[in-house]
Amino acid sequence: MSSSAEVSAAQPDLSFWQVVRLSLRGQHLDYTAVPLNRAVLLLAVPMVLEMIMESLFAVVDVFWVSRLGSDAIAVVGLTESVMTLIYAVAIGISFAATAIVARRIGEQDAARASQAAGQILLLGATLSAVIGLILSYFAPDILRLMGASDNVVTMGTDFARLMLGCNVTVFMIFLINAIFRGAGDAVLAMRTLWLANALNIVLGPFFIFGWGPFPEMGVTGAAVATNIGRGVGVLYQLWHLAGFHSRVQVRLRHLRPVWGDLQAIMSTASTGIAQLMIGTTSWIGLFKILAAFGSAALAGYTIAMRIVMFALMPAWGLANAGATLVGQNLGAGKPERAEQAIWLATRFNVIFLGVVGLAFVLGSGPLVRLFTDDPPVLKHGIRALWIVSLAFPLYAAGMCLEAAFNGAGDTWTPTRLNFFCFWLGQIPLAWLLADFFELGPLGVFIAVPIGFSVLALWSLALFRRGRWKQQQV
Repeated sequence: MSSSAEVSAAQPDLSFWQVVRLSLRGQHLDYTAVPLNRAVLLLAVPMVLEMIMESLFAVVDVFWVSRLGSDAIAVVGLTESVMTLIYAVAIGISFAATAIVARRIGEQDAARASQAAGQILLLGATLSAVIGLILSYFAPDILRLMGASDNVVTMGTDFARLMLGCNVTVFMIFLINAIFRGAGDAVLAMRTLWLANALNIVLGPFFIFGWGPFPEMGVTGAAVATNIGRGVGVLYQLWHLAGFHSRVQVRLRHLRPVWGDLQAIMSTASTGIAQLMIGTTSWIGLFKILAAFGSAALAGYTIAMRIVMFALMPAWGLANAGATLVGQNLGAGKPERAEQAIWLATRFNVIFLGVVGLAFVLGSGPLVRLFTDDPPVLKHGIRALWIVSLAFPLYAAGMCLEAAFNGAGDTWTPTRLNFFCFWLGQIPLAWLLADFFELGPLGVFIAVPIGFSVLALWSLALFRRGRWKQQQV
């Protein structure tokens, strides 16, 4: 660890902007000893910037695809809803990655952190290959199962095959960035996504519209650009893990299967995967309900949710900072400091998303018009955006509190919460409002903030009990 970094971080008179600059240098700090307000900021700044780029890509991607019409947007929305199953597996394992690596770093055991990282990479590469082979083969059948029209299936089969078959790129980005975050190397995670998504953004319109020497590939071009960008990002991550700047350094010996370590990872990751699977299948369920109301409702909801994710992704950066501090401080035997870190992260997040949510409610019309001028799509998009944005402060609190459980390795608690709030709450409510009470797509939109608000309030009650502080990983 750099002694100069320790001195800089410990100085009591650093200004806000000096701390921001320090956070972007990528120096290794002891986040269990840095003053807590500063520790949250040092980790949150690169994590928020990382998520800002991810959210910017999501918006820019649908901005270009929307120029191809509502069917093209529906292709992206339906495929993305299936991709969330892959995200669920990857993020579920990443919960274990962050919790285990952060705990080992807090215990000052870098060797075991590197061993865990190697086993996580081995597990992720194997799972993503199996998933990619199966889902890409059945891509058109999956689109039909999701309720896509024949035109959407024809237009979207190649897009879906590329996104599903090449999922290893996004899978590994999630896992390696989780390792970086757990180690406190938030700047490396930030740089990875900025590199990968900057390439996505630049290449997207070239492949979609055939600018210059590039082939005109339509919506399929978006998938090509995405996977090129993410692939380059993974190569950048592996370069650092091989020994350049990362606190966790993975060697070939760390990639040999160690069944005891793999079992320990899976015991934490399995409930994390279930947790995300519940959330993402509920997302697919909402799309399935909406598909019955046509491509305009799907396209409007897709645009609205991409705008919502533009705000939520940076907020996840703050939640991830809290999760890292929980893991490292529990490893260092400082549970009360871990709790204080989450309260700080939650406070900042509620303020941030509260302001953004108000702006989205008031400006939903102009925001959706940036993506479409199709009257039916516009109507559904505006309505979805302002309704979903109403509960932004509760989303902010919920994501920080669930991140605390996951950062402690207690992935079971959020899994139960997701099961009751989404499967037994949000999906049945969406169906009742949309079909039984004949509200149509409006009923689905209303069910979203209700489900997430209940989740946030329930998470708060369980967090206050403090049982997560005794979790072992």
